[in-house]
Amino acid sequence: MSVEIPARDGDGYLLSMDDWTPEIGKAMAEADGVELTDAKWEQIMKAREYYDDQAVVPPIRKFSKFINMDQKELFAQWKTGPMKPITKYGGLPKPTGCV
Repeated sequence: MSVEIPARDGDGYLLSMDDWTPEIGKAMAEADGVELTDAKWEQIMKAREYYDDQAVVPPIRKFSKFINMDQKELFAQWKTGPMKPITKYGGLPKPTGCV
């Protein structure tokens, strides 16, 4: 079963947060060639939880404390700035700041 990915902007973020489902998030990552491990998916869901509570995408420092994980570990897992893919595949807005 293939999932139709809703409209995305030039950076790959959904144009409407309301279009997000876990299946769509996983399909977006697959389309981008990004493997979502269980640990990565858990981080995505924790970022969504943070956003639901705070109505803002967390900066990396706050997010690493929120999930009780060292920032270096996050960077090592994602091989890049972790907040961009976490928010993208979580259907959240683009992070602000240097990430």
